[in-house]
Amino acid sequence: MKAGTEVRRAAVLGSPITHSLSPVLHRAAYAELGLTDWSYERYEVDEFRLADFMRKLDSTWAGLSLTMPLKRAVIPLLDGISDTAASVEAVNTVVITEDGRRLGDNTDIPGMVAALRERGVGKVESAAVLGSGATAASALAALSRICTGPVTAYVRSEARAQEMRGWGERIGLDVRTADWAEAPGAFAAPLVIATTPAGTTDALATAVPDGPGTLFDVLYEPWPTPLAAAWSRRGGAVVGGLDLLVHQAVLQVEQMTGRSPAPLQAMRIAGEQALEAR
Repeated sequence: MKAGTEVRRAAVLGSPITHSLSPVLHRAAYAELGLTDWSYERYEVDEFRLADFMRKLDSTWAGLSLTMPLKRAVIPLLDGISDTAASVEAVNTVVITEDGRRLGDNTDIPGMVAALRERGVGKVESAAVLGSGATAASALAALSRICTGPVTAYVRSEARAQEMRGWGERIGLDVRTADWAEAPGAFAAPLVIATTPAGTTDALATAVPDGPGTLFDVLYEPWPTPLAAAWSRRGGAVVGGLDLLVHQAVLQVEQMTGRSPAPLQAMRIAGEQALEAR
């Protein structure tokens, strides 16, 4: 297939989905790559409607991006998933091959690693994770690639603590757990990854010490979060959710289009402009 000569479709699915910046990022990449006949839309799809949506995909489709609550629900509907996706039982990328197979991958994990490396964080001796959901599991998988020592996860229940320790055992990472009430103790780590929903870490902003390490806050709206703002004021480095979103989208574009490298800077600028316009 030659670029720009065949209509090709891609989309992001999830619920809710109206907030998604994925169309902005992917369309910016298509424009930069000269893929004039490619389209990228968003569809409100929950786990109950996913199978029906997947059944209707035809040969014009190149791939899908998936957000919550579909990252695990999609797995039984696929022909195969990558080792990366299997490590956390979560798929955020589906590539539809020329012979019609649907293959799942997780670009959040290498996207996190790439976003950190871009800011000079290649290896750390220890780290902390705030939260215990699906994004926290991806954070652990990312840390398994760059952290040489223990990771402490701050969680709200023993059930969540057991789950996080279980992920650690599965991916070969030394994961320790602590109660959420002790979360300010995380800030002594050279790298802190905040994976919680908006507002959850706001009360922790006053506990940020002088000269902290690096904070990776996966939120991008509203931005900066109170925690990220306090971190910057105290002299620490901050990696934001837009960094993650762009890096994981770069990998999605490359997989879906077969074109590499994807235009990172054009995608980042498009994302920044879209957020400023909101």
